[in-house]
Amino acid sequence: MAGSDICIFCKIAAGEIPATLLHEDPHLVAFQDIHPQAPTHLLVVPRKHIPSLNALTPADAELVGRLMVEGARLAAEQNLAETGYRLVVNCGEWAGQTVDHLHLHVLGGRRLGWPPG
Repeated sequence: MAGSDICIFCKIAAGEIPATLLHEDPHLVAFQDIHPQAPTHLLVVPRKHIPSLNALTPADAELVGRLMVEGARLAAEQNLAETGYRLVVNCGEWAGQTVDHLHLHVLGGRRLGWPPG
């Protein structure tokens, strides 16, 4: 897997770093964030190493769709659908991206303020 020698999310997806997976399929893995910013804070990560939104190509459209659908499914599974939740993708250092691997944050379980940041 490209990037697995340095990328923590690639290592989690490959099973090289243990994590309690909430979802796993050939395209994605999902697990709890180790630095939660809300009572429910999950990460949905593509197995394919993509550094950020800036690196997406048209060939990644289906994968990004899967990412969003899985985020919504997990939010419903976590009983967040009725009260609300947020799906967030940070892109770049100034936006708060701390791991150079595309990932979706699923946040909920409390009222989330607006605007963020």
